[in-house]
Amino acid sequence: MKQYAVQGLHCGNCAKKLEAQLQQLKNGETIRLNYSTNRIYLPDEINLDVIKRILLADKIQILSEQQELIENKSDHHHVADLTGSNGAIKNITTVFILNLTFSLAEFIFGVLFNSAAILSDAVHDLGDSLSVGLALVFQKVSVKEANERYSFGHRRFSLLGALITSVILIGGSILVIVNSVPLLINPQPVNSRGMFWLSIVAIAINGYAAWLISKGTSKNEKVLNLHMLEDVLGWVGVLMVSIVLTFSNWFILDPILSILIAGYILSKAIPNLLENASIFLEAVPRGVDIKELERKIKQLSNVHAVSHFHIWSIDGEENALAITVYSDTKDSKEQERIKEEIRYLIKDANVTHSTIEIVVDEEFFIQ
Repeated sequence: MKQYAVQGLHCGNCAKKLEAQLQQLKNGETIRLNYSTNRIYLPDEINLDVIKRILLADKIQILSEQQELIENKSDHHHVADLTGSNGAIKNITTVFILNLTFSLAEFIFGVLFNSAAILSDAVHDLGDSLSVGLALVFQKVSVKEANERYSFGHRRFSLLGALITSVILIGGSILVIVNSVPLLINPQPVNSRGMFWLSIVAIAINGYAAWLISKGTSKNEKVLNLHMLEDVLGWVGVLMVSIVLTFSNWFILDPILSILIAGYILSKAIPNLLENASIFLEAVPRGVDIKELERKIKQLSNVHAVSHFHIWSIDGEENALAITVYSDTKDSKEQERIKEEIRYLIKDANVTHSTIEIVVDEEFFIQ
């Protein structure tokens, strides 16, 4: 029995179906395809070229020893993703419970302490709680595998959660600014001692939530981590203001702090919204040089032109690609070699779904 690393598996169901197909081959009864480790196990008597052709039809490539060595050194994304999805759901659930409970407490203490900063943050945190709840739902949906309706899988639902979260953040921040501006003209006394102790508790809760969610890699988790970090910084500000107000009557600091917190949130949430929107609009993923990729593909032997070259992101982490390659060879094995080399070239762009069409350019032979 021999084993090889494979690249291009994108769901467990796909691996099981392909494994069953391969086991129908002569001498293929013991073939195993392991999705969690990205490896295929083949009996010694099986024809490796046949296996490669079948896998390539499903955009899956068997890596050579040299390619596998490079892969092991440079890319552990897939394994991290498998372990991260369930962890993300658990972490987001914890953050949701903490955020919702504390936002309700903030409303109560904000009224008791007569603090615009606390009430503003309560509105913000309640919006966060709603967005975290949505993010939790979308994160659970995002780990579902591909089906007849969502052929790419459900990963983009996580991105949808990030988009909605960003919109809620922006809306809540604008509301905070609108409510705080009148207090700049007519500042109101606040309970500085109550603000002090509440800020201590808030820093501890939000700090724990930020640390917990910072372990995630999805767009959803990254946006939520931004929530938690903003809350920590905001409550540090509340702590500092409460100390100042203990020894002075500068009550105008309370609405000023509210506006500063809201402005900071807007400065972070708007770029996040624009980035996630660009992914939904299928822009070329950030960090991918499409012109350089095209140049490298054109340098492959028996390739003299490309067209309809598109690359876009599915969820901000995994990318898809479609390309038409014009070749001067009619040999099917040579065409498969070209496809295999292209799939290896685009590996660093984190392309997990690729469609490569080889067109024999008749005009090339006439010339």
